[in-house]
Amino acid sequence: MNAKKIHSYTGGHVFTNGYVVELDNACLVIDAPALIHEVIQQEGLKPTHLLLTHQHFDHTEDVEALQKLGVKVLQHSPYNETLIRQKEARENWGLPVDIKPFEADEHLEGKDSIEIDGTEIQISHVPGHSPDSICFYLPALGVVFAGDTLMEGSIGRTDLPGGSHETLLEGIRSKLFTLPDDTVVCSGHGSQTTIGNEKKHNPFI
Repeated sequence: MNAKKIHSYTGGHVFTNGYVVELDNACLVIDAPALIHEVIQQEGLKPTHLLLTHQHFDHTEDVEALQKLGVKVLQHSPYNETLIRQKEARENWGLPVDIKPFEADEHLEGKDSIEIDGTEIQISHVPGHSPDSICFYLPALGVVFAGDTLMEGSIGRTDLPGGSHETLLEGIRSKLFTLPDDTVVCSGHGSQTTIGNEKKHNPFI
């Protein structure tokens, strides 16, 4: 199974990446930065599933808009205001964040993989940046959507509620660095990279 196309979008208050993967009979959205639904509609795409790497506000601002389009939401665990962090965003940073509580169609906690439109999606729970952080690896496409777990030359912040530097590094080594070196890493912030490049050059690991 090959994707027809993988789109990337960067938006929201902290320049968060979201992705859209066109399959034959499905259209996957990975993370929901603000206004990604408008870009999807402008492209004439018909999103079917939203896969959330974690619940931080910058990755979930557009969940409500996507649900109104009929998109099924899949995430690690139920909505959690502490994980969303929008109160902190509003009061400490002055960001006009307004995310209403939402219900997912499927919780992925404890699951190693799912299949959508004949495409296998392997799931790795890699906490450390956020307790609910998960990565989505599509072996047929050679790409892993890593959220804020692993980024080009960097890793996710671990000074947030529920964060752990040691836990994050261990998860990256055991669950991401075991992927093929040529696996493309699509992260929540910054540019694309590869597993091989990060194994060689990431200064945090």
